[in-house]
Amino acid sequence: MTPSLRPIRFLLYPSLGEVREHVRVELFCRVLSERLGRPVVAEFSPTYEAVDAALQGGQVDMVWGTAEQCDAFAPRARAVLRAVRSGSCRYQAALVCRADAPLTLETLRGQRAAWVAPRSTGGYLMPLRFLEEQGLSPDSYLGEQRFLGTYRRALHAVLSGEADFTSIYASQPHAHAIRTVIAYHMGKDSARFEPFLFTPPALADGILLTRHLSEVDAARIQLLLTRLNTDGAGLEMLMGPFSVEGFDGSADTRYSPPVARSTQCTEYVVAELDADDHCHRLWSPSGRAFGRPLEDVPGQPLTEALGAEAGEPLLSLARTVRQGGVGGRLEYTLRVEGEARSYVAEISPGPADAAAEGRLGLLVRDVSGMRSLEEPMYRLASFPLLHPEPLLELSPEGALRYANAASHKAFPELMDEGSRHALVQAAMQWAWRGSSSGEPSPTVFLEGHYWELTVDQLRDPPGLRVFARDVTLRKQMEARLIQADRMSALGSLAAAVGHEMNNPLAFMLANLSFAREELERLTQSPRLRAEAGPELGDVLEALAETAQGALRMKHIVQDLRTLSRKPPEHRARVEIRPVLDNALKLVRGELHHRARLERDFHEVPPVDADEARLGQLFLNVLLNAVQSMDAAHIARNVLRVAVYTGEEGNVVVEVQDTGRGLPPEALARLFEPFVTTHPEGSGLGLSVSHAIVTSLGGTLRAESHEGRGTLLTLSLPEAGDVEVGARRAG
Repeated sequence: MTPSLRPIRFLLYPSLGEVREHVRVELFCRVLSERLGRPVVAEFSPTYEAVDAALQGGQVDMVWGTAEQCDAFAPRARAVLRAVRSGSCRYQAALVCRADAPLTLETLRGQRAAWVAPRSTGGYLMPLRFLEEQGLSPDSYLGEQRFLGTYRRALHAVLSGEADFTSIYASQPHAHAIRTVIAYHMGKDSARFEPFLFTPPALADGILLTRHLSEVDAARIQLLLTRLNTDGAGLEMLMGPFSVEGFDGSADTRYSPPVARSTQCTEYVVAELDADDHCHRLWSPSGRAFGRPLEDVPGQPLTEALGAEAGEPLLSLARTVRQGGVGGRLEYTLRVEGEARSYVAEISPGPADAAAEGRLGLLVRDVSGMRSLEEPMYRLASFPLLHPEPLLELSPEGALRYANAASHKAFPELMDEGSRHALVQAAMQWAWRGSSSGEPSPTVFLEGHYWELTVDQLRDPPGLRVFARDVTLRKQMEARLIQADRMSALGSLAAAVGHEMNNPLAFMLANLSFAREELERLTQSPRLRAEAGPELGDVLEALAETAQGALRMKHIVQDLRTLSRKPPEHRARVEIRPVLDNALKLVRGELHHRARLERDFHEVPPVDADEARLGQLFLNVLLNAVQSMDAAHIARNVLRVAVYTGEEGNVVVEVQDTGRGLPPEALARLFEPFVTTHPEGSGLGLSVSHAIVTSLGGTLRAESHEGRGTLLTLSLPEAGDVEVGARRAG
């Protein structure tokens, strides 16, 4: 039967933390994958309840579960491999308090408890059962109970005075063992804690091999896990994620461990060398070293006992140690029985009396398994540095703990601004909202780029991990697609509006003109002028305003047609400067009351364009600039218009104002139809201008800063060498 290559899904409960354990678990799964010949994929469960659900639903192959989960699901599992700590697969819980505020079971009444989690065995369930067996209900006996999620946070709460005691797992019921466990979580602060109560022991947590695995796969995994730290490969480090020294399946599985394979080489060699580099003592656990049996070794030269290939490097190290008087270390590789093996040798001088006789202590370790993991370990460790996009880690208060190289490159002001940086503030707002891990936060716009954030909650130590992805191109594409959809709808609307409104507007304008002419003619009659008086003038003024409104509607319809489809045009070689001069004359009346004009015109080549549409384009751009400047600041307002030839021979027109400027969100939508910052604007002027420039093969760009004004840069290609003559294009 062909073995399955389906990935083995390994689910771990959430209290293992977020950073160091993730890397260790990845290495653990890599070794399992290499030895099983199948990928093993690890996943951290968000809650203990989710682990139960996965086990109930048969959705997972392996589970790192609590002691209670191992007990509950053992009857339905292929095997249960209990964690071994200090040589035992049983453990207990210890209630600990501050050393300067000792407690006893009798003085526990009314005290505040800091528990780990409702499903944590050592951090809650074992002390809970113990107290209930003593006839003490924690709900009524204790003054306060809080769940803090991890052992480290619970211990911190006791140390800071937020709680009076907590519970922690222990492999042995004595204070030294407890302080060792506390030191793992709290470092030097472990001396400030004191255990005052131990619960009875129970079977430890462990790994469940579910029936989702075949019997063959379960047996292979069981053999591998129970021998992982004793097969001579130097892989004890893989037990780090579980804080164990191994796994024991004999008490909880019907499988008998298969006969272990013999190791080709020993895990380590210990020797004592005399002044002549002869072996005074030489020992290894398996009785073999470098593929050779260690028989009748005492008194032999080192090269004879271990072989010349293995002994010569050690002799060189021994001489160096004798000359320097301090210990030395050597790493080297040998081929042993046809296989390349890696070794680390350490030699140190003996005690003072032994040193006088020239004796040295030697330790050689086989680290082949560890060396095979170095490449993936370096890859994992370097992930933040080599990650192509910004990655940050923040404290719960928003202080920057870490930022990779991509972060500093994308946000050079990050270190200076710290928690005030817009990206950090966006991540903190995500956390304050109580969003779930992995949920994208609102996109942040910084310096012309859109950054989409993915924020993860870190539990131990608490904080936030922030991934920032530059989605500017995606946003621009989305905007173009939305714009295309709008333009398509606008085309249909404009066609219908143009057809339905042009004729009524023509009637209105004609009738309004006729009514005004007739009324003006009637006002020439002295009798009617005497009877109607001022009222007739009001009527004429109302008719004039109505005619202006109708004309504006006609222009809007024309703009809609320009946006929705390419109108008929006459293309020819057009000189830019005269068309621009004419447009400036048309806005002169408006400009005179708002700003001072500065011209910077240079000789430029002609362009291939429709002169009328080009005039409309310049008029729209100039009016937009003039109207953005407040007449109250006429003394400092400047409209600068420049014309010059660009680096690629294109004709460039710049229109720069000193008006109100635009916020980033308004600037991003400047050329969209019906988007305007002017109360009386239709929002079509710049949209029409952009459409005209694009139809001529040019570009129209905008730069703006609030309170400092806006710069519109228009670029058009130079006309071809051949005279274009007037032509009509539909």
